[in-house]
Amino acid sequence: MSRKSALVIAPGRGTYNKEELGYLQRFHADKAALFARFDQQRQAQGQESIRALDGAERFSLSKFTRGDNASALIHSCAYGDFLSIDQNQFDMVAVTGNSMGWYTALACAGAVSAEDGFTIVNTMGRLMQEALIGGQLIYPFVDENWQPIPGKKQDVLDLIDAIDGLYLSIDLGGMLVLAGTKEALVEAEQRLPVVQERFPMRLQNHAAFHSPLQNPVADLGRNLLGADLFRSPKLSMIDGRGHCWMAHGAEPVQVHDYTLDHQVIEPYDFTKAIQNGLREYCPDVLIILGPGKTLGGAVAQSLIDCNWQGLSSKQDFLDRQKSDPIVLSMGMEGQREMVTG
Repeated sequence: MSRKSALVIAPGRGTYNKEELGYLQRFHADKAALFARFDQQRQAQGQESIRALDGAERFSLSKFTRGDNASALIHSCAYGDFLSIDQNQFDMVAVTGNSMGWYTALACAGAVSAEDGFTIVNTMGRLMQEALIGGQLIYPFVDENWQPIPGKKQDVLDLIDAIDGLYLSIDLGGMLVLAGTKEALVEAEQRLPVVQERFPMRLQNHAAFHSPLQNPVADLGRNLLGADLFRSPKLSMIDGRGHCWMAHGAEPVQVHDYTLDHQVIEPYDFTKAIQNGLREYCPDVLIILGPGKTLGGAVAQSLIDCNWQGLSSKQDFLDRQKSDPIVLSMGMEGQREMVTG
């Protein structure tokens, strides 16, 4: 049987929740040596180990959503999942990620070593948590069938222009993530109509990622994380501008500069990353690394937005998933087994 080509997608913050507690133990007990090396870095910084966090008796929202804990946990789960993909079944043609998932994508692609990838994630997660500048909220511009609501996206973009200290953070399928100062976010929440009974939704323990408010964090990151950590990737990568970095051809210094400058302080266009990955590599499937399964909706909405293979609604996507799945989420039990063999 011929292998299927796959675009691999790494998740960002907010994907390790109560249901994911014990993810490393359940799925990656065979990678203890790797996680021990990650934990040596944590212990050197006086941080709780990822294995202790993952092995906790109960999930604590305040503890597990902190940037210095969430980033390291999510990255470890996602990177472990990447190593678990059955390469007899899948030919990985490129890797991308959502927001913090870009750091994981770097490690998956071999643009940094496993240990240096963890260093980047853990350092940036710690710096973000220590500074905790501003916050984020999320708001949809599609209806419950994932169809665009006419004019809604532009309305939100106009609101961003109208409120001082508010920025577009992530273009996320059928949703926009807004970043801003606390005052700007409060004003946005007051001015955005409540939809689907839960939006606008504030994201707990999130800073104003991908906005100019993060300039101080970007400066600190560049001082701590040198270009010598980076090397030419073995797999092609698609970044948060939708730009494709070619395998064996990307310049390490340029990847470093993007990662610790533009990627931190400018909007992250996850939708464009997915769509450019589809157009450039025409994968048979898209594999979303765990933990969690919340990124599947944004990936599906990105497919629908460009009418990929005739998908034009949520129902189209669900029907396709039943007959010939195009999105395989490793955070979902049945789909995980299809990926890991």
